[in-house]
Amino acid sequence: MSGRQRRASWLTVWLGAWLSAGLLVLATGASAREDRVQIHGNPAGTQTLTQPEPGLTVVDYRYNDRGRGDVVQARWRLDAQGLPVWYEAEGNDYWKVAFRERFERVPADPGGLARWANRIETGETRAAGFYLPANPPPEFMGVLARALLKAPGRRLPLLPSGAAWIEGDERLGTLRRVSLRGIEFTPVPVWLHDNGDTAAVVDDWFEVLDDAAAPQLPRLQAAQQAAAQAWHAELARRHTRQPAGALLIRGARLFDPVSLTVQAGRSVLIRGERIVRVGADADVTAPPGAEVIAAAGRFLMPGLWDVHQHFSNVDGVFDLIAGVTSARDMANDNEPLLARVKRFDAGTELGPRVTLAGIIEGVGPLAGPTDVKVSTAEQARAAVDWYADRGYAQVKIYSSFSPALVEAVADRAHERGLRVSGHVPAFTYARAFIEAGADEIQHLNFILLNFFPEVQDTRTRDRYTVLADRLSRFDLREPRFAEFVAFLRERHTVLDPTMVVLEGLFSGEPARAAPALRPVVQRFPAVVRRRLLSGAVAVPPGQEAAYAQALPGLLRMLKALHDGGVTIMPGSDGFAGYSLHRELELYAQAGIANAEVLRLATLTPARVLGVEKDRGSITAGKLADLVLIDGDPLASMSDIRRVWRTVKGGRVYDPAALEQALGLSSP
Repeated sequence: MSGRQRRASWLTVWLGAWLSAGLLVLATGASAREDRVQIHGNPAGTQTLTQPEPGLTVVDYRYNDRGRGDVVQARWRLDAQGLPVWYEAEGNDYWKVAFRERFERVPADPGGLARWANRIETGETRAAGFYLPANPPPEFMGVLARALLKAPGRRLPLLPSGAAWIEGDERLGTLRRVSLRGIEFTPVPVWLHDNGDTAAVVDDWFEVLDDAAAPQLPRLQAAQQAAAQAWHAELARRHTRQPAGALLIRGARLFDPVSLTVQAGRSVLIRGERIVRVGADADVTAPPGAEVIAAAGRFLMPGLWDVHQHFSNVDGVFDLIAGVTSARDMANDNEPLLARVKRFDAGTELGPRVTLAGIIEGVGPLAGPTDVKVSTAEQARAAVDWYADRGYAQVKIYSSFSPALVEAVADRAHERGLRVSGHVPAFTYARAFIEAGADEIQHLNFILLNFFPEVQDTRTRDRYTVLADRLSRFDLREPRFAEFVAFLRERHTVLDPTMVVLEGLFSGEPARAAPALRPVVQRFPAVVRRRLLSGAVAVPPGQEAAYAQALPGLLRMLKALHDGGVTIMPGSDGFAGYSLHRELELYAQAGIANAEVLRLATLTPARVLGVEKDRGSITAGKLADLVLIDGDPLASMSDIRRVWRTVKGGRVYDPAALEQALGLSSP
C-alpha cells in the first residue's frame, strides 16, 4: 500500500483531507473520555474529550500511521438545536501540514451573521445551517448526527455549502445505526448508544470506537457490509444493460495496441461475454434481434487497466465510469476483498476484473496496517502459500519487511507460480531487491533512491519527501543510471511508477484538489468537493526550487526508463478512475508517444499478468471489454477522460448516468 491515504476507503481519505470524519461523543456529565483509534484493528491513536464548563467541548485527537497522521485540538459550542455557534481548531493534517480554523455566529448581529476562515476558504452568511469544519476532529460527525435527528425532516443545510440528511435508522441490539447522506458518495453509517452518544464509526480499514462498542465490532462490520452490499446491488441492477441477444458496435474508429494503428469504419460483434467478429462495417452483418450501438466515428479501444488500486466503497463504480475494465488490487483486507471481487464478477456490485496481489509485511512500530506480518522465513513462506491457495497472482512486499527474507518469499512465490513485487524494503535498495528475486517495483521514487544508499529508512514519508533534494543532485546522463536501466531491462523488471501520486506530492498544494482531480472536482457533490480541496505535502522552507523541479525530473526519468526498454504498467494508487486518466496524461507529458501510452494501459498489463489470451486487444475470441471515447486520445491524451460507453464482458455501462447516480453534475 502506498504512503498516501487510500481513496478506496472513505474514512481513511477523510483522515488525510478532513482529519477524519467525526465520531465519538462525550457522555453527558462526564468530565473526560478517551476513545480508541484503530487502523485495521491495530491501535493507532486516541481522541480525548473534556467539558471544562457547561456547553464547551474540548477535543484532543491524534493518531500515527507510519510517521504520518493527524493531530488536532478543537473547541466548540452548540445551540439548542445542536448547531455550531462557535468553533476553533488548530493542528496538522495527515501530511503534517499545519492549519488553523475558526467559525462564529456573531452574537450581536440580529440577522445571525456567521463568519468562518480556514486554509481553503474564508466566507460569511446569514443563512441557517450546520457549519462543517474543513479539518474537524472525529467527534464532529457525532455532533452532526445528533443535530440531524433533531432537525425537521432529519435534514439540514450545511455551511459553507451542501446539505446532509438521514437516509436510514436501524437498530442492532442496544446500538442504533444512523445512515447519513450528503457527506459521501454513499451512505455513511454512525453507530449510537441508546442515550444518543456515538458508539463507533468504522469502515474496511479504519475504526474509532468507545470501550462499550469494541467487543461488538464484528457485528457492526457485518451489518454495515450487508447494508452496503444491498446498496451496491441496487445500483448495479439499475445501471447494467445486458443485451438480450447479440451486441453490435458499428462505425467505430478501432485502435489496435499491437500495431499501434487506427482503422475507421469498423464493427465489433459480441455474443455473451466474448467478441465473435471484428471487421469492416460492410463485412459484419447484424444478427436478427441484435442490439446495435452506433459509434458514429467514436474511438474504440480495449478496456483500460489500472494496476495499482486498493478497492473499497465505490472505487469499482468510478473505474467503470473511467473505462477501467481490468485492475490489480495491491493490498487490502483480504477476506472482504475476496468477497468483493466475487460480487464484481457476478455483477451484483459494479467494478472491473481484478487481479489479486497480497501484501506481506514485517513487524515493528512502522509496519503497514495488515494482518499478514511475518518475522521468519517459515512464516513468510506460509503467507505466500495462503495467497497462492486463494488464487492470488502475486505477492507485494512492504516497507518494514526484512530484506533477509526477500529471497525466501521470492523462491516460494515463483515455486507456486506467483509474481513478486513491492516497495523496496527499508535498509536495502532496488538492485538488491531485484537480485533477491523481485519481479516488479511499485513507485518510481524507489528507482531514484537506488542511487542514494544513505537514505536507508524508507518506512516513513521520507521515502517521498527526500526525493526533491536527491533528484536535484542526480544527473540522468551518469553512466551508473544507464547501467542500471540495462540491468532492469535484462532482468525483465517491471515498474509500476504511480506518477500521479508523486505529482500530488510535489506539484500539489495543501489547499487545492490533487492535480488528478482538478478537471472533475467541481462536478462533485459540494461536501465531497470541499474535503478534497486539502491533502498535499507542504513545501519545506528553502526547498521551493527543488520541489518545482521534482516532477519534471521524475518525468525525464520515466521517459529514460521507457526508452531504455524497461516495462512500465500504469497504476494510480489514488482516487479511482480519474487518477488513472491523469497517470496516462503524465506519461504523454513525459514524451512517450500517445499510441505507446495506450498500449501500456491495455496490452502490456495483459501480457505481464498472463491474461493476454482473454484481454488487452479487441480480437475475436477475447472478452468483450471495450471503451468508446468521444474524442481522440492519439491526438490529445486528455481525451481519454471523455468516456462515452464502457463495455465489460458484453455488459454496457453509461458513465454519465453512473456519475449522476453518485451525485456528480453534468460536465
